[in-house]
Amino acid sequence: MLFRSVRIRVALPDRQGSLGAVASAIGFAGGDIRGLVVLSSEGGRGIDDITVAFPGNDPADVVNVLNAIGGVEVISVTPVN
Repeated sequence: MLFRSVRIRVALPDRQGSLGAVASAIGFAGGDIRGLVVLSSEGGRGIDDITVAFPGNDPADVVNVLNAIGGVEVISVTPVN
């Protein structure tokens, strides 16, 4: 099976359990987290870059699941070589 990787920049509530919910959702959608960078945390919001490997050519399933989480916003999706 061919895996692709993308870097997903997300904004999420800066509270306990938020990042865990995001990680669980990525796994539920078939993604595998390969990296995480916390970019900022201020004003009750965190901004993180999450590198995700997923099967196939389209990360739409992962993005759709993340957008369905209350308080989480996908800011950008960038392919990773």
